[in-house]
Amino acid sequence: MASRNFIRTGRKIVAIGRNFSEHAKELGNAVPKAPFFFLKPTSSYIANGQSIEIPRGCEVHHEVELGVVIGKDGRDIKASNANEYIAGYTLALDMTARNLQEIVKKAGLPWSTAKGYDTFTPIGEFIPKESIPDTNNVDLSLQIDGVTKQNGNTKDMIFKIPELIEHVSSIMRLEEGDVILTGTPKGVGRVDAGQTVTCALGTQGKIISQLKFPVIDRK
Repeated sequence: MASRNFIRTGRKIVAIGRNFSEHAKELGNAVPKAPFFFLKPTSSYIANGQSIEIPRGCEVHHEVELGVVIGKDGRDIKASNANEYIAGYTLALDMTARNLQEIVKKAGLPWSTAKGYDTFTPIGEFIPKESIPDTNNVDLSLQIDGVTKQNGNTKDMIFKIPELIEHVSSIMRLEEGDVILTGTPKGVGRVDAGQTVTCALGTQGKIISQLKFPVIDRK
C-alpha cells in the first residue's frame, strides 16, 4: 500500500491550526469557530533520528501532533464516511519559526516561511489504523533533554478527525499518502541547537510510537 510509504509518496501536508483551545490561548489567539489550515511542503519531512535544523535568525518552537495518513483519493467527503479514507496514523512535529510567524501574522501574510523550512516536519513511522481504535483518546507528549514540555490528549481537540477530513476535502482533493496534522496541545516552546527533542504517542497507557531528534544549527 502506497500510503504506508507516505513520506515518499504523499503530495501534501495539511496542518490544522489552533485545534486545541488551550494552545490557542497560550499564544493569545482566538479559539476558531471553524477549522482552518495551512500547507507544509513534503520536503520538510525528516525521519526518526535525523536532525532538526535551526535556521539563522529563527526562534524555533516545537508542536507535537497526531498525523492522519490518507489511504485513498477523495473530495467532498462526509464526516460520516471519513474513516473509509484513513489508512493509518503517525506521530509528527510541526516546527515553527515563531518570530517569523508573528511578523507575518501582524502583516496578514501567509505562514509558509515560518512553517516550511527543511527539517520542519519531523515524522514517525506509519501506524496501522487498527492500532488506534479511538482517535479521541490519544496521549501526546514531548520532552526537551528529558524535561516534559507538552503532555496532552486528543480528547481536547476542538474539531475531531472526521470533521477535519470533511472540511479539507470540501476545498481540495485529499490524495493517498497525504498527511493531516491535527493540531497541538498547550506547552509549545523554544528549542535550541545542542538540545534533544523526544516525543511519544500512546493510548490507554500503552506507548505506540516514540521519536528522538537532535537539534543543530543550520549550516
